[in-house]
Amino acid sequence: MATPYSDNITPIAPRASDSAAAPVVRKIGLSHLREALRLGWEDFKAVPSHAVILCVIYPVLGLVIVRMVLGYSVLPLLFPLAAGFALIGPFAALGLYELSRRRERGEEPSAWHALGVLRAPSFGAMLALGTALLILFVVWVATANAIYISIFGNAPAASIPDFVGRIFTTEGLKLIIMGCGVGLLFAIVALCISVVAFPLMLDRHANMTDAIQTSLRVVMKNPVTMAAWGLIVATLLVIGSLPLFVGLAVVLPVLGHATWHLYRKVLEPDPHPWQEPPHPPKGRRYAADFPASLFPWGRDKP
Repeated sequence: MATPYSDNITPIAPRASDSAAAPVVRKIGLSHLREALRLGWEDFKAVPSHAVILCVIYPVLGLVIVRMVLGYSVLPLLFPLAAGFALIGPFAALGLYELSRRRERGEEPSAWHALGVLRAPSFGAMLALGTALLILFVVWVATANAIYISIFGNAPAASIPDFVGRIFTTEGLKLIIMGCGVGLLFAIVALCISVVAFPLMLDRHANMTDAIQTSLRVVMKNPVTMAAWGLIVATLLVIGSLPLFVGLAVVLPVLGHATWHLYRKVLEPDPHPWQEPPHPPKGRRYAADFPASLFPWGRDKP
């Protein structure tokens, strides 16, 4: 059963044509992060099958990575690839934002509703920012590989014990410090430009420039809270990655839903919400219409 949220919900009304004011950023605290995570968990429990379906690619990708590690000795890239999920996660969670948005309005979301983002007026802007995050991810993996080569050379680890043995050396400590330091810089960039960018583009159809600027203003007004949010995301991703990445099937949906609620809490409601066209009523369906009723062109009009 859908549960509408009472706070920060504004009725849908026609958008003023001259409304170009930047979103108003609120000052929030750690309690708001806890509440966003709680609401994200509630969304996940309400639509777990949809969320897992949307994010099943992550554990599958993780298993593929493990197979590559065992077969092709790319073990040094395993941790950078896992950490890189934090860079592309905001874009991959687009469908989850849509599910949370619909449930917030009291609707009963389905998996098909997640595909509604493809018809969003600002989908091109979302795709552009998502491409930028993907490029950031690729650069991060290449940088991590370059750091490893600069310390240990081009010779791959002969086995997992050999790689673990390298880590627990002076050179391994240097690798950890340099890798985590550089990775932190990449994570800060991704957080600053995308913390609320995708929910803003989905909800208010903002362009990419405005969405990035709003994310930067959110981080500047709430530096400690946003740093804590980044730490929470990183910690949960590490926990989800430990059991062969399978835990990401739960962690990523919860974080995706929570990001939507964080967006709601850190920005004032839109005074001129977007007017959405009414959904056409569904006609009655009968067993005799199966399987034609499964297809849009085979359904009777009400």
